[in-house]
Amino acid sequence: MSTGWGIAATGRIARTVGTVLAEHPEMTVAAVGSRDAGRAAALAADLGAARSYGSYEELVQDDAVDAVYVATPHAQHADVVVAALAAGKAVLCEKPLTHSLAETERLVRAAGQHGAFLMEGMWTRFNPLVRRLAALVRHGGLGEVRSLQASIGFPAPYDPAGRLWAPELGGGALLDLGVYTVDLARSLLGDPAGLTARGSLAGTGVDAESSLLLTFDSGAHAVLSHSLLTRMPTTAVLLGSRGWAELSPSFYAPTRLVVQVGDAEPEAHEIADRRAGFVGELEEVARCLREGRTQSEVVPLSETVATMRVLDQARRQLAG
Repeated sequence: MSTGWGIAATGRIARTVGTVLAEHPEMTVAAVGSRDAGRAAALAADLGAARSYGSYEELVQDDAVDAVYVATPHAQHADVVVAALAAGKAVLCEKPLTHSLAETERLVRAAGQHGAFLMEGMWTRFNPLVRRLAALVRHGGLGEVRSLQASIGFPAPYDPAGRLWAPELGGGALLDLGVYTVDLARSLLGDPAGLTARGSLAGTGVDAESSLLLTFDSGAHAVLSHSLLTRMPTTAVLLGSRGWAELSPSFYAPTRLVVQVGDAEPEAHEIADRRAGFVGELEEVARCLREGRTQSEVVPLSETVATMRVLDQARRQLAG
């Protein structure tokens, strides 16, 4: 049975995921919604959607929509997600789910109250190479894991009213970029026992750059770096007592995993399409809908809450 999707927003990521949906043989883009009716109509036409709406309220009421993909700026996620859940729709919401721990917990409660499916769109967890690495760690393939090093950053033009810099829009490097590194660290190493955050703030008060040191009860640690001021490598390296593994060229959507164990030569694993994570998360929503689930086992809501708890703590330390 085909899953009918409604896309809430019309920006770059909405178009990217919408294209993946439109190309999928078991899914359709039923409708597109935006506060700009013209932009909604244009994207709907490009994706082959039958309808478009000039409001999110109309979108979530469409009977042909089984699931809503929310791609608005993260400070605007909550209202759209709650409206979709109240309408009985499944929701896949872009990361981070919200801009704060309190808001994230509110959406989790709303999903429970309405008995509706909700998942954060953490496409990294569905990437085949990330899943291969997680399985390797789980089965002790690298021995005792000792450390993770991951970084992500790019110079973003400073615009106090822009999405990346305005506090009211959920700006800052941690919310936009740190959600990837923290989720990767937690998925491979578990919940941290300690956190130290250092960095600098922009003129608007949001974090412009940061480095986090996470420590774990196992004795392992993670060094995670993020920046809106400088370009950083987007690789992640995991070090264990028996060997190491590297995700590249972008650890959050890798197409290459290199694993070196013992004295053996490094072994490379590759995939062709960095969008594989998008396909995986969309298929996960469809599977959960068919099985009557309200949460994903790959990205359960408890994991989303735990990652946001770390981000909240780090942002508080940086704010001083």
